Amino acid sequence: MANYCEVCGKKTATGFNVSHSHLKTKRTWKPNIQRVRVLVDGQVKRMNVCTRCLRSHKVNRDI
Repeated sequence: MANYCEVCGKKTATGFNVSHSHLKTKRTWKPNIQRVRVLVDGQVKRMNVCTRCLRSHKVNRDI
């Protein structure tokens, strides 16, 4: 599954785990991406959309 939102462009972020002794190891934060059916220009399309866009009604799911 793609790790980016086709609506807002949110994608995987990278950074560090930082321990108490301040040792750093690489880690990632992945967005919560759902594959949903949406109505785009009168046609039903499947899109990868983050849950933030679904919750704020940035896509039309009235199918």
